[in-house]
Amino acid sequence: MARNEWILDVLSDLNAFAVANGLTALAEQLDDTRLIAAAEIASLNDEAKAPSNGNTVRFEPDPGGFGKHQHA
Repeated sequence: MARNEWILDVLSDLNAFAVANGLTALAEQLDDTRLIAAAEIASLNDEAKAPSNGNTVRFEPDPGGFGKHQHA
């Protein structure tokens, strides 16, 4: 499991408790919170994969028609 993904399990457990105990508004809020947490974790993971120099990587066909090359 990735470094921050444990929180998704905790939120799911809290949601299950809320549902089982008739805490409908809390269960709905926990559903929303879990979605937000998942999006933020995915964003952090994407940032960690980005080049450290801030450049984006693009692959385009070679002007000569052979293979592909990388542009920063």
